[in-house]
Amino acid sequence: MTVHIHPSIDSGVKQGSGHFTGGTLVCKCRDKQVKVSVKGDVAHNHACGCSKCWKPDGATFAVIAVVPRENVTVLENGDKLAIIDAAAAIQRHACKACGTHMYGRIENKGHPFYGLDFIHPELFQESGSAAPGFAAFVSSVIESGVKPGDMAGIRSRLKELGLEPYDCLSPPLMDAIATHVAKAKAA
Repeated sequence: MTVHIHPSIDSGVKQGSGHFTGGTLVCKCRDKQVKVSVKGDVAHNHACGCSKCWKPDGATFAVIAVVPRENVTVLENGDKLAIIDAAAAIQRHACKACGTHMYGRIENKGHPFYGLDFIHPELFQESGSAAPGFAAFVSSVIESGVKPGDMAGIRSRLKELGLEPYDCLSPPLMDAIATHVAKAKAA
């Protein structure tokens, strides 16, 4: 059985250039594409198995990274964007025509990741952004229809790709959340 994780990494994780200065994310529409500018490189790039993230056709996982929200600007056809679920912690702005999620924003100033926008680096027109470094919410792919018996193969393939599988976020991100919570409790 061939395990497909995501089209951008199924043939191997391509390392970043180390000097990516940003680029333009483009939706999947054939015309009047939504274009979003992102300044600087991405951080915490990872394969995500959650059931909320947009995944291209044939993908079991999304590929998600974060950037400072002030580095994200809608350049063209922003009128085609709509928030998928306004009640969600991450408000995913998607193209109404093709369904591609262009960026996710956290509006809750008390959230540990407030100030970061979530993007899909495979949508960059340019190459060279930082490569995925881990896989998060791996077991959540079961909620999207993956058979529980396939999980050992999926985790094995992720490790083969060099992406440590976690059923939450990576340890540094979990530490960041715990630090935020501890500071909020002390305040």
